[in-house]
Amino acid sequence: MSTKKRLILVTNDDGVTAKGIDSLQQTMRQFGEVIVIAPDSPMSGMGHAITIGEPLRLKKDNFFDGIDAYSCSGTPVDCVKLGIYEVLHRKPDLIVSGINHGANTATNVLYSGTMSAAVEGAMEGIPSIGFSLCSFDKDANFDRAMEVVQQVTAQVLENGMPEGVCLNVNVPDVEKIEGVKVCRQAHAFWEDSFDKRLDPFKQPYYWLTGDFVEQNQADDTDLYWIDKNYATVVPTQFDMTAYKAMKEIENWKI
Repeated sequence: MSTKKRLILVTNDDGVTAKGIDSLQQTMRQFGEVIVIAPDSPMSGMGHAITIGEPLRLKKDNFFDGIDAYSCSGTPVDCVKLGIYEVLHRKPDLIVSGINHGANTATNVLYSGTMSAAVEGAMEGIPSIGFSLCSFDKDANFDRAMEVVQQVTAQVLENGMPEGVCLNVNVPDVEKIEGVKVCRQAHAFWEDSFDKRLDPFKQPYYWLTGDFVEQNQADDTDLYWIDKNYATVVPTQFDMTAYKAMKEIENWKI
């Protein structure tokens, strides 16, 4: 397939006006025809949520010169579904999501709207990549991350993706990126706590807080290599079956 004929769907979870998706769509233009469908407002932490209790709305607008772009009232996964079945009426050759403002390392992948869009693409059998920059600054510099985006995207288009797999790519926010490492996700998660407050009517409300803690440090994980100033590529799958536990549970008296 020639590069000109490739169709690339770009989405994110930070919203269609985020700086990260602007950088991503500009980079994707060198690989083919680009269509942007992204949430009309921030959808971070939505995970694989879909909208079923209210209508979905799409609005076409001139967000980016020279390409079709739509804002969607739904989640990142809604954007992928609508893109395939109502806008493109076909499966694109590639789905890219991001660039997220903030890391999606370790088990953050479970909460991430950015990565859920890529996982949805993998479920549809489409090569898909989620990109994240390890900076929450809304004005973060994505120029260095673009080199990683170009490198990974070119390899995916050349080699394809294993069935049922997408890529979780995280890029450190540093002056010099040492390289790219293919690795596993770290065993780390949030140790939650809540900041409890009272509203003017003396009713309690809560802000979710907590610390992101690595449970067992190792030298082959995304957290390890990000700390060493490497970009990380974690092959990610939607099949969550615990195969190692199947035989043990089969022996239960169920």
